Amino acid sequence: MAEIKSDIQIAQEATMLPITEVAAKAGLSEDQLEHYGRFKAKVDINSMSDMPSRAKLVLVTAINPTPAGEGKTTTSVGLADALNLAGHPTMLCLREPSLGPVFGVKGGAAGGGYAQVVPMEDINLHFTGDFHAIGAANNLIAAMLDNSIKWDNKLGIDPRRVIWRRCVDMNDRQLRNVVDGMGGIVDGMPRQDGFDITVASEVMAAFCLATDLADLKERLGRMVVAYTYDRKPVTVHDLRAEGACAALLKDAIKPNLVQTLENNPAFVHGGPFANIAHGCNSVIATTTAMKMSDYVVTEAGFGADLGAEKFLDIKCRATGLAPSAVVIVATVRALKYNGGVPKAELTAENLEALEAGLPNLLQHVSNIRDVFGLPCVVAVNAFPTDTSAELALVEKRCRELGVNVALSEVWAKGGAGGRALAEEVVRLCDEPSDLRFAYDAADPIEKKLDDIARRVYHADGVDLIGSARNQLRQLEELGFGDLPICMAKTQYSFTDDQTRLGAPSGWRLTVRNLKVSAGAGFIVALTGDIMTMPGLPRVPAAERIDVTPDGRIVGLF
Repeated sequence: MAEIKSDIQIAQEATMLPITEVAAKAGLSEDQLEHYGRFKAKVDINSMSDMPSRAKLVLVTAINPTPAGEGKTTTSVGLADALNLAGHPTMLCLREPSLGPVFGVKGGAAGGGYAQVVPMEDINLHFTGDFHAIGAANNLIAAMLDNSIKWDNKLGIDPRRVIWRRCVDMNDRQLRNVVDGMGGIVDGMPRQDGFDITVASEVMAAFCLATDLADLKERLGRMVVAYTYDRKPVTVHDLRAEGACAALLKDAIKPNLVQTLENNPAFVHGGPFANIAHGCNSVIATTTAMKMSDYVVTEAGFGADLGAEKFLDIKCRATGLAPSAVVIVATVRALKYNGGVPKAELTAENLEALEAGLPNLLQHVSNIRDVFGLPCVVAVNAFPTDTSAELALVEKRCRELGVNVALSEVWAKGGAGGRALAEEVVRLCDEPSDLRFAYDAADPIEKKLDDIARRVYHADGVDLIGSARNQLRQLEELGFGDLPICMAKTQYSFTDDQTRLGAPSGWRLTVRNLKVSAGAGFIVALTGDIMTMPGLPRVPAAERIDVTPDGRIVGLF
């Protein structure tokens, strides 16, 4: 039996082209690049400001996943390679990985098998420093906020109503709730505080939704960081901090160009999580890629109830973008997981559980077609542990129900394993589509929450608990009521309870906290017990990662 190589082995054995050659394939010249070594570069977007958009946009999403993820990035990379292989110039747009999952449970986010973006180790670790710049900007705001309180507090900030939290790009539950400012008078004012993971920072959200540096600076200035004693919002502009933050981000905002294993161009830029943020790569990367190719393949994080909903209701609403087709990634193991099989037993054949998990897939398909009005195809992402009987059953049931389906073998075969999927995507992109949103942004906040809960999650309604009702009233009084909604919800279930798998009915969504992200342009609704600072698992992936004496990284996956 042939050895199954790890993702990092495959990536390290790959033959990469100099980034100048990859750029040339995308129509970019040497003077449009800012090099970060031989195989990475940032792209000067100003030189393309007058170019028209020409590409058809393809969104890759998924069913509710297992804790290990279901291969949206792998499918996205393989599909882009397959489209290029078929003679359709295609650009790939992905998010940058967070160090939290890399060292936690999920591992890296550069794809897998023979459908990866490279250099894989760089992308999964420090890359070009974008996340460090975003974290620095976030924490500069925090420092200037507390500094304003210390020095006479001329803005009248109520220390009990500071809502801006510091951030770090690591899963560190110890930092969720802290008390800072301890010590003497010179050490600040003691108060309860906390940290978010960098990918949940509003700076990240604003960064990914900005259209250029000037727009980013304006968005940074609008961000609400605290409230005064008379409950008026205090913004980054009030702190006079947006200019310094923009200076920290002036290089980060340029999209990062890398390549797939098949040497096709890819932008990897921005990285908000979809369970606690909006889960899409940067608008700048997407719109730039659409000027450079006939097709653009992009992904939205986690299941379609989170990533795709936010891509469509937030990113598309803000930019006027609209996918021509949607790919819903499903795996045999995720269907069995949604059918009640424990994670440790997912590799064993279980046709009964597979049948039981299919309603989860079909509900996502229905949402994309019937709620959002877009054509879609199910991509069955094949794993080496899948049996032929399991794969055949998924395809059979989908076709019986009139659902477009294609087997994707890109993990094992790269672009060649995505030919059938690419053909179906091209066909769907030529079909008429009419993007609709799940709610009207002009509706009251509670109506928008209810529309998402009922139409996308298939709940019986929404319950506002704790302080959420008062927060809702205050946000509408302050004029934020017409903003879109960014749901913070578990990725493992349509519900706000990660243990309720499949396609549950007869339940209500609980919203316990509402806060405005005025710079990003949405209201964040925290549901269930979702947290904006994850923790490491009992056995974190970091325990397996090492570096050899010659500098070669091992154990990254």
